[in-house]
Amino acid sequence: MPRPQPHLEEVLASEPGSHIAALFDFDGTIIAGYSATAMLREKLQRREMSVEEIAETANVIAQHSLGAIGFSGLMSGAAKFMKGVEEESFVQFGEELYKKHIARKIYPETRAIIEAHQAKGHRVAIISSATIYQIEPTARDLGISDIKCSAYEIEDGVFTGDIIRPLCFGEGKVIAAEELAAEYGLDLDQSYFYSDSDDDIELLERVGKPRPLNPNMKLKAIADERNWPVQRFASRGTPSWVDYTRTIYATGSLIGAFAAGLPIWALTRSQREAVNFSMGLFGDFATAITGVELEVEDERHLWSSRPCIFIFNHQSKADVMILAKLIRRDMGGVGKKEIKDIPILGKLMEWGGTVFVDRADGKSAIKAMEPLVEAIQKEGKSICIAPEGTRSLTPKLEPFKKGAFHLAMQAGVPIVPIVIHNATDVAPKNEFVMRPATVRVTVLPPVDTSDWQVKTLNAHVRDVRNMFLRTLGQPEETVAESVAKEAAPAAKLEKAPKKAATKKPAAKKKPTPRKVKKA
Repeated sequence: MPRPQPHLEEVLASEPGSHIAALFDFDGTIIAGYSATAMLREKLQRREMSVEEIAETANVIAQHSLGAIGFSGLMSGAAKFMKGVEEESFVQFGEELYKKHIARKIYPETRAIIEAHQAKGHRVAIISSATIYQIEPTARDLGISDIKCSAYEIEDGVFTGDIIRPLCFGEGKVIAAEELAAEYGLDLDQSYFYSDSDDDIELLERVGKPRPLNPNMKLKAIADERNWPVQRFASRGTPSWVDYTRTIYATGSLIGAFAAGLPIWALTRSQREAVNFSMGLFGDFATAITGVELEVEDERHLWSSRPCIFIFNHQSKADVMILAKLIRRDMGGVGKKEIKDIPILGKLMEWGGTVFVDRADGKSAIKAMEPLVEAIQKEGKSICIAPEGTRSLTPKLEPFKKGAFHLAMQAGVPIVPIVIHNATDVAPKNEFVMRPATVRVTVLPPVDTSDWQVKTLNAHVRDVRNMFLRTLGQPEETVAESVAKEAAPAAKLEKAPKKAATKKPAAKKKPTPRKVKKA
């Protein structure tokens, strides 16, 4: 059963209205760990810090840890090494940092709380001592437009090496909240503030509903003393040895499941029955060992129109075991060609009916899928495809490619949409470890493709994608948006300048993170 989430349940039962604010700290509250640590690690990996900068940074961090300097001194130390750096380079750095490190650290439980506040019409904002370059990509993902944060001084698009005071720390966060309250007519006495640190005690005391999330020891003690409700999340952060063990066993179980099917193949000479047995066994074992439970709505649609093209939104590497458990038999699939070269795994997937395609070569991909039409029409197999092409970075649905829709038309079979709501709870993109979770799945009614034509395919793709968007509670794509999206690549090609015959290598810029509303 899903674990209770008292903070979420409170919001769902709360008073609606834009006069109520839901304020969130960033590090440790919205994401697990510290974005500054991820930023420092990334710069070290890129070898973009001089020996002097590494030594000085270590010294400043040590002094701050020992209490010799405060947060202002820590920020001033960081700002010094940014003097003369273009702000735009930090904007790009922040985007890359989000994709590589930050996105997978977002707590799904906090995301749910934020979405609940937004559904109630509350004014959601981030108030953090971090900089905009660390925060903005995540805020954009979460649909949060109001950000109050610490800021570096900038002149003519270049960092001066100084900071803007007051920083968004301690009493500075209260100032930031009061500014938001004055701007939007908020009642802070009815508002929420979520934080993990006792450094935020001033703002926690200022709002009417202080809500510690993943609190440190000092904040936990304060919360216990004042009877503030506390909640902790284990879905992100440092995995336990149990999490690693679950993941390794689940991943390796694919080999074990196919090995278990070999006697069936040897004795019956039926590869199909062997694969069906192995696929179902893998799905059952892998989901059980990782602690993944499925809540499936309208499961009957999985069986009502086979053979068919199953399409699903691809959020996580856990999708493979989820689909194996759901579909179970007579299934083929499509995978990127790089998987084929993975020892053992590539061969097993090929044996199990997966066709590998080169996504960069459209003509090659279409030709490679020709055997799938035969498998559907002559063998009665259903094919499973992720029309997004790859795992999405967040639960938000990405644009659909048309391969699955062309295949359905050629084979003359329906499309059955499988909507996976929250597989990122198990393992987001770029995360190795899988964790226990309850995953919601909705199987939509089969979509008849018998009267589809190539000239109307864009409209059909949009309609099916909108089915996913509606089910996921995300904004649907309009006809105008669809037309603009189709026209964009051609327009971009027309406007693209001709390449020069020779080109000097660009001078390297010192990378690093952009600006928004400052406290």
